[in-house]
Amino acid sequence: AKLKSFAAKIIQLLKEWTETFPYDFQDEKSMKELKEIAHRITQYDEENGTVKKIISQMTQNLLMALSARSQYQEIREKFRQPVTDKGTILKTKPQSTQKDILSVCCDPLILAQQLTYIELERVSNIYPEDLMQIVSHMDSLDNHKCRGDVTKTYNLEAYDNWFNCLSMLVATEICRVVKKKQRTRMVEFFIDVARECFNIGNFNSMMAII
Repeated sequence: AKLKSFAAKIIQLLKEWTETFPYDFQDEKSMKELKEIAHRITQYDEENGTVKKIISQMTQNLLMALSARSQYQEIREKFRQPVTDKGTILKTKPQSTQKDILSVCCDPLILAQQLTYIELERVSNIYPEDLMQIVSHMDSLDNHKCRGDVTKTYNLEAYDNWFNCLSMLVATEICRVVKKKQRTRMVEFFIDVARECFNIGNFNSMMAII
């Protein structure tokens, strides 16, 4: 009875651990240790197999979480492109093919909503590992230790890069307009977009635009 009670606590611990910090189990060694512990626990409940079902579901959820994050990482890496001279690209394109943001979306509310979707997508991929990564990095700097064994998740960096990209987009859209009247209209448009972001509660996009 004591062993079963202890096993239930271990299962709860492993379940919360795998759900909150799945990156701890991304290498083969840690995954092997997890499977060994799970195998030992299931031996105490061979009669009804309840523990085995819970362990199996936990392992499946862990693998799905690791796979999803790996796919997100791969997709984001594909969108990473080397820095190029955007000015040169614009000059080589015919004037008729160049579109400004107003020709694509002239409604500030719709653009604010789309920016919010992007913000939510970026935020949803920030996990406790990312925050712990910063703590570990700062601790290694304080102790003058090399933390090369820590796997980076880059999700906070991606969120920070999005902020900078949005700021650069706003500046580019305003500066590429030649006529003062059109530039004034563009500035007023982004002010309206920032206001709509504020109304939605998307303060990150609002600050990027400002």
